[in-house]
Formats: sequence, C-alpha cells, structure tokens
Amino acid sequence: AGAETVKRAVELDLASRFQESLVCYQEGIDLLLQVVKGTKDEAKKQRYRQKISEYMTRAEDIKKHIEKEKQDGKYHKQIRIEENATGYSYEKLFQEYLTEIVSEVWVEDPYIRHVHQASRHSLYNFLRFCEMLIKGPCKVKTIHLLTSYDEGSGRNQQTSGLEEIKQSLSNYGVTLNVAFSSSMHDREIRFNNGWMIKIGRGLDYFKKPQGRFSIGYCDFDLRPCHETTVDVFHTKHTKKM
Repeated sequence: AGAETVKRAVELDLASRFQESLVCYQEGIDLLLQVVKGTKDEAKKQRYRQKISEYMTRAEDIKKHIEKEKQDGKYHKQIRIEENATGYSYEKLFQEYLTEIVSEVWVEDPYIRHVHQASRHSLYNFLRFCEMLIKGPCKVKTIHLLTSYDEGSGRNQQTSGLEEIKQSLSNYGVTLNVAFSSSMHDREIRFNNGWMIKIGRGLDYFKKPQGRFSIGYCDFDLRPCHETTVDVFHTKHTKKM
C-alpha cells in the first residue's frame, strides 16, 4: 500500500498537482515507516530507509514550493465536479482550508434565497455551510453574506429566514452580517487566513434528492452534484466587502 501511495504521489508530482502530491507523499511515507518496523532483513531495511529519505526530501521541497506560491499570491488549484458525481459535501470541499486561525468568513452568492422559490438556490445550503463552520476546527466569530434580494413575494420569507439563521448563529457566539446588492454576479467564499474559493454554481451545486426518503437526502456526501468547477486561490490580502 505504501509503494502504491508513493507511486501516485510521484505521478501527481510530475503532473504539477503539488497539493495532492504532498498528501500522498506524507501518507506513503507513514506506510513505508510501518513496513520498516516490521522488517527483520537489515539490507531491506536499509533500502526502505534510503527511499523514505528521498521521498521526505521531495515532500519538503514541495511544501516550500506551495508556501512560496501562497506568499507570492500565485497559488491556484482547480477541482472539476462532474455531472452526478458524489463525495463533494461542504466538509470535503472546505475542511482543509478551515484552519484554527479562521475567525472571519465572507460569502458572496447572489442566490441565497427563499426555500420554496423556483430558484434552485436555497437558504438551506447557506444554513448547512454555517453548520459546518460552527463544527470547527476553526473558531469563526463573524460571517459576512452578500447576496441579492428575492423577487416578489419571496422577499419576506428570504429576510425572515436569514434573520432566523442570524439569531441561531448568535447562540453560538457568531455574528452574521447580511448585505444586499442588485448588481452582483460573482460567487466566492473567503476566509481570513487568505484562502479564497470560487465555485461556478455557488453553494448550490447539489441536485435535488429523488425523494424525501432517498439516500443522499440527509448526507450531502451521497448527494449527486451538478457539473461545476471549483477554483482555490491563496491571497495575502483578503479584500473586505
């Protein structure tokens, strides 16, 4: 398993997919270290140690390269979510960027709207996103939401729904600031540790469940997705709204 993981790390490394490559190198090194512990043959042990040393050096170089890209503001990772793909809950997508120092979050999404609106976007997605932030490991204190007003009769439900989320978040010591814009089109999420995530479809990239009692209704890792692209950047200066 260690050899397979390291082989994958090398492939990702050659394809310049450094972030994913680093994860595989680290996992592979851990597995190979376990193999060394269980090996009695000294010659084999020596060969393993030599390889592990090489992989550790390469992993350290990649780590430095990623850090430099972050510092220079050049870091960019792209994830393509295919039509009907599963395994892309908010936790899976955002967790690695939600470090303990994250205390402030900005969400720009024009379609955080009423749940019964014909619009496919809903307040529930935003609520689910907020739930993820509260579970940690980050210590979020402030969430800024910039969205657009619902049209017609949905506006009252939209504002009352957001007010309810605001009240509920305050029970956890989190402040929600909501602002509205009639001209916004961009969808992006920013954390005050410098990470910025742009999702083509905003927070609403999940398909409707087939029924209220179908798999994927509760667990979003099992919910099929619409096709979309996720772009991840690191910026030294996260702009304020």
